[in-house]
Amino acid sequence: MAVRKPGLIALFDVDGTLTAPRKVVTPKMLEFMGKLRKVVTVGVVGGSDLVKISEQLGKTVIDDYDFVFSENGLVAHKDGKLIGTQSLKTFLGDEKLKEFINFTLHYIADLDIPIKRGTFIEFRSGMLNVSPIGRNCSQEERDEYEKYDKVHNIRSKMVSVLREKFAHLNLTFSIGGQISFDVFPQGWDKTYCLRYLGDFHEIHFFGDKTYQGGNDHEIYDSEQTVGHTVTSPEDTIEQCTALFLAKQAEGP
Repeated sequence: MAVRKPGLIALFDVDGTLTAPRKVVTPKMLEFMGKLRKVVTVGVVGGSDLVKISEQLGKTVIDDYDFVFSENGLVAHKDGKLIGTQSLKTFLGDEKLKEFINFTLHYIADLDIPIKRGTFIEFRSGMLNVSPIGRNCSQEERDEYEKYDKVHNIRSKMVSVLREKFAHLNLTFSIGGQISFDVFPQGWDKTYCLRYLGDFHEIHFFGDKTYQGGNDHEIYDSEQTVGHTVTSPEDTIEQCTALFLAKQAEGP
């Protein structure tokens, strides 16, 4: 009979770690997470809001994992119950938000990229998500933009301009996914969720964008975590099997 190891949690990024980017989780991964949860506490931390995370991981996501941290943990659920929220609007105020949004929309309007769609800025509880192409693009357009961005560095150049222009707001810019980047106050990256995990002495984090500037970097690099870089959902399963399940199978 599998017994959970006390004081240990496995914490997972969503896109590129549990699912292919913006795709729905596979039955294989769901089954694996169910097995893993029998031996360790399991949590999810994503930059997206709970609606988008639910679209990828299922409508019962807050019950399927012990912890679900949406928007980097600015909206936090434990055992299916909301345990904390933080608001960007309250923190920054409407005047500063308006100044940032106006400048960003003007910048995007002047961008000469192959196509533009809609929803260039998505306002979330704890962050702004900025997309030069617009979040309403199709999956095919999303894939094409990702290739274009890797060549022309549209997002990284835009982040450099915004970081300099709004240095007084002490914002963090985090490039993630295929088409966008997140903007939030310093300290509101994925390490924000760690404040809810004080009962754990061993926190393993798995993510694919663990490099400097990636949206998994801060939590991967944190002194509070043991960071693991993964290359795909399949790699996540392999690494977790070796770390947590192989030992279980061997027994004492």
